Amino acid sequence: MQGLRDEQEAVQKRTFTKWINSHLAKHKPPLEVNDLFEDIKDGVKLLALLEVLSGQRLPREQGRQLKRIHWVSNIGTALKFLEGRKSVYRGSPIKLVNIHATDIADGRPSIVLGLIWTIILYFQIEELTSNLPALQALSNSNSSVESITSSGTGSPPMKRKVVNKFKGNAKKALLQWVQCTAAKNFGIEVKDFGPSWRDGVAFHSVVHAIRPDLVDMEVVRRRSNRENLEEAFSLAENELGIPRLLDPEDVDVDKPDEKSIMTYVAQFLKHYPNPHHSETDGQQDEVDNPKFIIYFSSVCREERKMLRELKVFLDQLERDVLRAQGTEGSLADKYQAFKNFRVQYEMKKKQTDPLLQPVQKDGKLSVDQALVKQAWDRVSTRLLDWHIHLDKSLPGPLGVIGAWLHRAEMALREDIPIQHAHEETANVLHRKLEQHKVAYAVTCTTMKQSIVCAKC
Repeated sequence: MQGLRDEQEAVQKRTFTKWINSHLAKHKPPLEVNDLFEDIKDGVKLLALLEVLSGQRLPREQGRQLKRIHWVSNIGTALKFLEGRKSVYRGSPIKLVNIHATDIADGRPSIVLGLIWTIILYFQIEELTSNLPALQALSNSNSSVESITSSGTGSPPMKRKVVNKFKGNAKKALLQWVQCTAAKNFGIEVKDFGPSWRDGVAFHSVVHAIRPDLVDMEVVRRRSNRENLEEAFSLAENELGIPRLLDPEDVDVDKPDEKSIMTYVAQFLKHYPNPHHSETDGQQDEVDNPKFIIYFSSVCREERKMLRELKVFLDQLERDVLRAQGTEGSLADKYQAFKNFRVQYEMKKKQTDPLLQPVQKDGKLSVDQALVKQAWDRVSTRLLDWHIHLDKSLPGPLGVIGAWLHRAEMALREDIPIQHAHEETANVLHRKLEQHKVAYAVTCTTMKQSIVCAKC
């Protein structure tokens, strides 16, 4: 039993490290984790990961000679940030059970893996499954997890609301997505995120659901486990752009690691075609009309195409902004470059805002919409950071004002968790306001002194 735990821990370590690095590659500057248990100890890369995932800036202690007290401070900031977020399914704050800053600073394997799994579950699996419109159709059919395993009648499907169907269970939602969109079409039984994936057929069925032209399921059924797994992972990486988090030897075992497989499979949700489904009973006759279905599907395909083109544009814009920030030139030239990017950003946003309006009854975005929104947030953050940096670089008193604006912007962007006791929240806000007033007063004094000195 201990041997199995050690083996699964090793697989998790490799998978989680690859997942982290796929996101840290987007950080400025790009970062990389080599040894998860060691590289996370000072909290710097942990905070960087949370910044990439959330689009928010987090305060940190940094430098070449950080001491343990600084490590614990950084990790504490990360944990407080996570505890201030809410679970998409439960609607309650994320609970970090038995995860303490000192344990992460000590590099305790089980605690580190538990923390990273919490981050993956919240920022990837919950976020993607809750935003997937296809789940609405699944919840309105008789092909749910329960009916797949126990239904033997021909009774008509019962209409259910997705918010109730999947409440509190992202794992179940992800499994049902696999069962109803991929495995069901080929008579494949996927009962879990463990042994059901060992032969590689389930992975191929998911790839087929996204790109049918890439997979011949008859050929897949005749190949060995290792061949199937290698081919599926290669196809996903080379054709769909899905990071290769697993190796065949990680899955072709008696008890594959469930969390590692869930982490990998959830990535496919970003690429799955997800036409919007109506939940309005009054429109059901129209939706059942074949002509309407053809028209509606073509509209959805066109919308998805536009969203994905927009995502490509935003990714390129983010790269261009980062490149422009690093170029040499006068401050005036840099301000002009920033202005050009800002105008381009505002014009594009005004044109495409209608694409990000929720079309679902519960007000949630589709996966494509959510990814585009995240891309907008990242570009907005990059531009804001650039503007702050330019303001701080201004000469003399103007630079002093720029520095104060920087601190003010950071204060405004800081996420303040709502406490159960309203007085506590009020006290936090009051303290931050007082700090802001003090900083403003110091800035005004410094600026006046600078002006006097300049006159002298």
